[in-house]
Parts: sequence; C-alpha cells; structure tokens
Amino acid sequence: MTENTQTPSSPDSELPTAYAPAEVEGKLYERWVERGYFTADAASEKPAYTIVIPPPNVTGSLHLGHAFQHTLMDALTRRKRMQGYESLWLPGMDHAGIATQNKVEQQLAEEGKSRHDLGREEFVERVWQWKEEYGGKILGQMRRLGDGVDWSRERFTMDEGLSKAVQTIFKKLFDDGLIYRAERIINWCPRCLTAISDIEVEYQEDAGELVSIKYGEGEDTLVVATTRAETMLGDTAVAVHPDDERYAHLIGKQIKLPLTDRTIPVVADTHVDPEFGTGAVKVTPAHDPNDFAIGQRHGLPSMTIMDEHGVITVHGPFLGLDRFEARSAVVGALRQQGRIVAEKRPYVHSVGHCSRCSTTVEPRLSLQWWVKVETLAKAAGDAVRDGRVAIHPQEMEKRYFDWVDNLNDWCISRQLWWGHRIPVWYGPDGEVVCLGPDDEAPTGEGWTQDTDVLDTWFSSGLWPFSTLGWPAKTPDLAKFYSTDVLLTGHDIIFFWVARMMMFGLYAMDGEVPFKTIALTGLVRDERGKKMSKSFGNVVDPLDWMDKYGSDAVRFTLAKGANPGTDVPIGEDWVQASSKFANKIWNATRFALMNGATIEGELPPAEQLSATDRWILSRLNKTVAQVDAYYEDFQFSKLSEALYHFAWDEVFDWYVELSKTTFFAGGEQAKVSARVLGEVLDVMLRLLHPVVPFVTETLWTTLTGRESLVIADWPKDSAFRDEAAEAEIGSIQTLTKEVRRFRKEQGLDDKQKVPARLDLTGTVLAAHEAAIRQVLRLQPEGDSFSATATLPVAGATVALDLSGTIDVAAERKRLSKDLAAAEKEKQQAEAKLGNEAFLAKAPDNVVDKIKGRLAKAEADIARIQAQLETLPAA
Repeated sequence: MTENTQTPSSPDSELPTAYAPAEVEGKLYERWVERGYFTADAASEKPAYTIVIPPPNVTGSLHLGHAFQHTLMDALTRRKRMQGYESLWLPGMDHAGIATQNKVEQQLAEEGKSRHDLGREEFVERVWQWKEEYGGKILGQMRRLGDGVDWSRERFTMDEGLSKAVQTIFKKLFDDGLIYRAERIINWCPRCLTAISDIEVEYQEDAGELVSIKYGEGEDTLVVATTRAETMLGDTAVAVHPDDERYAHLIGKQIKLPLTDRTIPVVADTHVDPEFGTGAVKVTPAHDPNDFAIGQRHGLPSMTIMDEHGVITVHGPFLGLDRFEARSAVVGALRQQGRIVAEKRPYVHSVGHCSRCSTTVEPRLSLQWWVKVETLAKAAGDAVRDGRVAIHPQEMEKRYFDWVDNLNDWCISRQLWWGHRIPVWYGPDGEVVCLGPDDEAPTGEGWTQDTDVLDTWFSSGLWPFSTLGWPAKTPDLAKFYSTDVLLTGHDIIFFWVARMMMFGLYAMDGEVPFKTIALTGLVRDERGKKMSKSFGNVVDPLDWMDKYGSDAVRFTLAKGANPGTDVPIGEDWVQASSKFANKIWNATRFALMNGATIEGELPPAEQLSATDRWILSRLNKTVAQVDAYYEDFQFSKLSEALYHFAWDEVFDWYVELSKTTFFAGGEQAKVSARVLGEVLDVMLRLLHPVVPFVTETLWTTLTGRESLVIADWPKDSAFRDEAAEAEIGSIQTLTKEVRRFRKEQGLDDKQKVPARLDLTGTVLAAHEAAIRQVLRLQPEGDSFSATATLPVAGATVALDLSGTIDVAAERKRLSKDLAAAEKEKQQAEAKLGNEAFLAKAPDNVVDKIKGRLAKAEADIARIQAQLETLPAA
C-alpha cells in the first residue's frame, strides 16, 4: 500500500521519550510554508480543488468557531492535496466596515477627537494605519493552528484588485437596472449611525411594556396596543380589517390622534388580523416596515419624528427627548388624559438589536441604495434545486429556500467612511452617473460623489471569484473557479452564502461559485451552552494550544463535527485528545525500537500470521470507511473511526498480540515489523489532515521521507481476510471475558495469575503465547490449583486464584448480590402477574418493569456462574 516515491531525507532515527508540541509545531509549520507545500500552481495539469476561507474580520482574533471551521477546511484540502489534486485554500480578511470604524473611532475618542475632527480622507488614512498595525492578528493565529493556506494569494476585501471587482459589479448591476436608490424603511442603528441589513439585526427577548391607547372621541373611538408608544406622534392612520364589523362604521372617517392637533383616517387593510388584540393597529409609515407598506397602499403621508440619534424632532413637550425617555413621557401624558386603557409591564417580546454594538435598532424611513434581488435570488434557488449546488446536510435546504424564496430587496448603502465608497456622482442639474473602475470622475463645479459606502457583505459576496482575479480572465480564475466546497456555519447561510450565490451566478454567466455548501453547527461549551462573555464560558483556543498542542484542539473539534449540528467542547476533551497524540507517539516509538519499517514489499498473505492478516484487513476497511466519511463530510465519524482503529486495534490489540513475536525474534518478527511499519505508515497518513504536526514528525522518522503534506493518500488495496478477523475476534472474546472476571474478583489487569489453558480444537491454539502475554497469565506450575474455571469461545481457562482473593468473603459478597437480584426478580414477576395492575398501568411503566425483570434474570445468571467458578470455602 506504500505508493510514496519521494526522495528519502535523513531524519533522526530515534524519537524523544515524550512528545512536546511546543517544540515541534511552530518550526514545522514554517518549514511547510518555506518549502511551498501550500502554494497552488495554476499551470498544473492536476485537477483543481479549491476552498476559499470565510474571510475573518480584520478586527478579529481566533476564537473556537474559527478554529473549528478552519480545522475542517484544512483537513479537506490536505487530503485532496495528498490525493493528487492541485489544492488551493485561499486566505484573506474582510475590512469589516462598521466594526473597524468603531475601533478607530474609539481610539480617537481616547484622544478627545471624533472622525469629523479629522475629515473623511484623514480618517480613512487613520483606519489604514490601524489595519497595518493591529489588523490581521488572526492570520498569525491561523499559523498556530496549522492552516495549510496559500499565503502567496492572501487577499483583503479593500485591496486594489477586490476594489476593482466591487466597482465593476456595481456598475454592471446599475446598468442592468438591478441597483436603484429609493426611500424605504431600513434598520437604523442610532449608535453606529448607519443603516444595517435585515441579517445584521439580532433579535432577543426584551422586557418592555405593552400599552393600550384609546384613539378618537365619543362614539368614534377604538383602542390600539403598542410597545413603542412614542411612535404614535408619527401616526398617519389607524388600520382595521375590511371585514371586521366592529369597525365598519369607522372606515373612511377621521378620528382624533391623542396628544396632537391632528386627525387621522381609519383605513381598511387585509394585513390586519382581526383576531389579534383589538383588531385595530396604529399606522406609522416612517417608523415601521409593515406600516410603510400599508401607507404605500393607501397613499398615507410619512412623518419622521426622530433623528438619526433616536431623538424626537416633532414640536411639543417631547421635542429633544431620547426615544426611550419619550416613551415614558408619552405614556405619562396619555395616562393624564385617561387614554391608557390597559398596561402590561413587563411585556417580554422580541426586539431587534444591532449585531455590532447591541443597540436597539430603530426602523426608519431613509433614502438608500438597494439591490433588486428577485431575479438574482431565483437563480440562487434554482442552482440548488437543479443540483448544480448541493447543500450538506440536505435537511438544511429548507432553511436556504425559505430565505432566498422570500428575499426582500437588499439595502447596500451604509452611512460610514470606511469601506467601498458608492461609485455614483451627482451633477449640479440632477445628473446621476455611475462609474466603473476605469472611468474618469466628472469634473466641474457642483459634481459630488455619494458619501455612503457599501455594505461589507457586498464585497465579501464576490469573494469566490474576486479573489481569483475577476473581472480579469486570469489563469487562477480559469483553473480554480468554480470552487469546490464552501464550508461555513449555518448561522451565516443568510449573510454570506446567499450573497455569494447571487453574485457568483450573475457575474460568472451562470457558473456556480461553489459545488457544495457544507454547513456546520456552532461551537458551544461542554454543557451545550452558547459561549458568551456574559456567561463567562468563552475559551481562547490559543490557551488550549499552549497547554495541549494544536493537534489536540483540532482533533477535539473534528470529533465533535456532525454536519449541521452544534459542537460542545470542554477542556477535559482536549486533554483526552492530547493523550491520544501521546499514545500515537509512544506506540510509534515502540514500533521503531522493534524494527518497524516500510522498506521492501509486503510479504504475501501465506507468509503472514493470522494477527498480521487481521490488522491489514482492518486497515483496509478503515481506509474505505474514512474515505466514505470524508465524501459525506462526516468529520466526527471519521475521527472516531481513526481513534478506535489506532488506539483499540493497533495499539491495544495488534501491538500487544505481536509482542511475543517481536521478543522471540527471527523471520516472523521481521515479517511483523514490516506489517507494523505498513500499518503505521497508512494510519499516520489517514490521521494527518486532522492532526498534522504529530503525524508529520512520526511519519518522517518512520519512513525517512520528506513530508506527509505531499505524501500520497492511502488507497484501499481491497485486501480482506474475514477468517483472520474471526480468529482474532475469538482471542478478543476470550480476553475480554477473562478480564471481566478478573475485575469482578478485584484483580488488577497487570497482576500475574497462574493459569491452565485448554485451547485444543480451537483457532486459539496457535495463539497461546500471545494470550498469556496479553492477560498476564503465568504457566500453571507444580503447585497449580484450579480455583476458577471459565469456559469461553470453545476453550477453557482455569485460574489459580489462591492467595489472590479471599474466597469466603467473595462467596459471601456474591451470595448477597444474588439474593438482591432474586428479590428484584420476584417483585417484577409479581407486578407483571397482576392483571389489575396491567390493566391500569401505562405502557411505558409496564415496559420499564419488563426491563427490570430481564436485568434481574441476567444478573442472577451472571452471579451464579461466578459462584460456580469459586472453589469451596
């Protein structure tokens, strides 16, 4: 199975007694980068395999969510590289408009300044300086994790090439009538002072108040309920359902709006649910998206009653109040007038907050730039429906379709200074000119550029093709687009995935941006709780890397990665993965000390022992199993399969069963050493994509070859030996049974016990020496006395336990356990024999009692067997 034909290097033939990740990982990673292992060649004739990294924010640092997804992406690309693909994992960062501007504005505030003191150009220059000094911290941390990315192709969403791509697609969308400017309701952050898109609003349950207010006078009154009483100052109607007979006499009439000198109409609109509340709703077109739609249908005016800071701007006693101060003041004034019919406080309801700063979002009528998404979203939906793009796991398709099939036009303008400035110029006579990247800006008096910048997701939506050189027809674009896999969290399927699908299909003439969308869950703490600073459960993965090594963190994350489901992780699990890395290390040291080698061909099957044939059969089945799991993105299952193969089958069984062969020496020891070398070679290659550092160190020492990064991925040789697997299975059965018995007698596994083995007529006969080695069974000797006899797997194991246990005390203990089990059996039988009880008891209660009976019967049989094996007291 060893196809690797690289030129051998001259590594040290000995390994240190203990694995020290800190002494290995950093140097090893820099060697990989220096040798260009991760650099993809667009001119290569190898088939391409491409993954673009979800670009982390320039303000960010490595958190467990990054470490989780990066581990999986790295595993995919490392494996494909080993399989002979020209594997490109392209890195980069997002300029993160709001987050980065906030960082620099905070820095300026500490100096007693604002961005307005600097002016736009100087402020943007200051952000670039911040980016060079503090940005990109995460890139160094990615190296710590072992990310095999092509650093020569690193991109930034505001570098020159990507800026050109942004201008190009904006101009194309504008010319095609898919970008327009209009006054609509947007989500406004009074802290960040910008519009934010629907997907940048995080909803949480807030404790507010629900007040019911009486509108109108005399018989012409109705009651509306609201959680935002201050917005009534901007009401321009009350709406009721056209079929609601309670209000039929009011439809079309004008009623008095409290606290104002205005009257407003009662309109009939089918949007209103007559069964909800009073069946009447206040309509504030300038401060609510549903109300805006009602206003459009009925030609209602829109009154903006607060400014961009959330301060009331209408005349009267509320002028100048913050929106929350105004809420209390308005309710107080209404109460004085006897207009408050009911109050519910606290009233817990879902409230939108800015995902960047957590400020309560304010719906606000505003003039903004929009992308018309109808045709783009349909194309994004069709690409999944017709199979050009697969979503994994498939059950996530519904969430995707729910989003793209109901997508509203996308507000893409942001009232910031840091970002891609909208390439539109306005002339003195109302001219509007959109410029492409190569167009000259208009000159002359009165021409100004739009002051807004584009939503960060606009530029990151181009990521799969802009990073490869688009709009130029580059060799990279030709070789590596479409990308193969987009691996990302299910939480940004709306933010990023849909944007890339729409833009990729549009810009690349219907060619999809990626062939598979592999959606992961989110990392949570060991109790399944969301990680949050407020919960005090946030973990810095670098702390765990320092303590246990990067491989341990990676393996823990991969073991938890079931498609689309959240990933709990705790330090105990990382510690267990560290022990696994040490187990691999120690077992490989043992193998090397006993001559394990990959030199020469594997001997033919007829020269192999049953133990050798068994482990090779299991090895090939593991290769096939791991390959199948990779193709299905089952990282947890492939990690578990490798863990159990390595620890259970190779280290706990094969190595132990082979020790007698190695200790005996001779030709059979050489054969087993070659088999062990083969097994370790393949096993380390299988493990490498997930745990690259320890496997690289061990494999290069074992094989004398250059690097696992460029080694061949193992292939299933189709060697199977079911007879050998059954034979070794019999040894395992016997061993487990004897170990179980010893444990019940309070004997340590390592305690040596005299034993007589009768293996005649069984496949076990050829393995007596190995069985004695594994079970620590001494020869019977002249004074041997069989105090316990175990019939198992067609053989008999007689043990001399005299001097190792107190037979009388053990018989007394077992007799007590037997009496308890028999009592439990009697009680269960009595209940199950009671017809009255069975007639009334629920099925689950009856099933539980049947389970108790079955357990009691099994316990009785087990204890009686143990008593029979004990000698007479």
